[in-house]
Amino acid sequence: MSAVDWKKRCEAEWSLQGAPMPDRLDWKSVYEAKPLGRNLLRNPSPHGLSKDTPPPEPEVTDVPRDEPPRFEPEGDFTGWTTSREDLPEDTSGIPPGVVVCQLPQYSWFSMEQLVDLKAEGLWEELLDDFQPDIVIQDWYEESQLHECIYQLRVKLLGADKKTVISEHTANPTEDRSTYSHTWKEVSHVFSGYGPGVRYVHFLHRLKNQFMVEFFPTLFTGSSVIVRPTRSSR
Repeated sequence: MSAVDWKKRCEAEWSLQGAPMPDRLDWKSVYEAKPLGRNLLRNPSPHGLSKDTPPPEPEVTDVPRDEPPRFEPEGDFTGWTTSREDLPEDTSGIPPGVVVCQLPQYSWFSMEQLVDLKAEGLWEELLDDFQPDIVIQDWYEESQLHECIYQLRVKLLGADKKTVISEHTANPTEDRSTYSHTWKEVSHVFSGYGPGVRYVHFLHRLKNQFMVEFFPTLFTGSSVIVRPTRSSR
């Protein structure tokens, strides 16, 4: 196929009529990179779980297991930058004079990725002029550990990786009066964000609890997808 044919193929399959498609690009390479419509995050489900299957029920025992204590969730976090923040014990609800043998210990486990949109096959004219929708989606376990167990912060960054062009945060509060133990969706669509976007910084934090045993809050299906469409502005 000729360069013109590859360009026409990209335009037709991604419905990019009206979007800037400069002739200087190697449209065969762009087509093979498939930058539109696919998940640009690496390793979106480190725990090996699917949102189409209920989260596993935690195993609770009466005595500690004969093994070193664990303070971080298990999983293959290849592609993610991870960190842990231990939180101080909350003694606010304990009446004066009451002796407590053990309090739950909480921590945040943070996971982040930086997506280079140009390296993934997108081009400057498309990002600056057409500004296709950038769709964020994530699923976390309704674990009942605490009233706040999940936080999300996604930033669209400029070429210097520092300038924030658009940002979305989510910090949902859990209803602990009922127990459904399902996956909960968090999503957002960036549209009309303006020119200059070159990177997407995706960061979410999930709360864990340690009390005799370690209880994590799990997640699955994280995604950053650039659609070949744009919302009305």
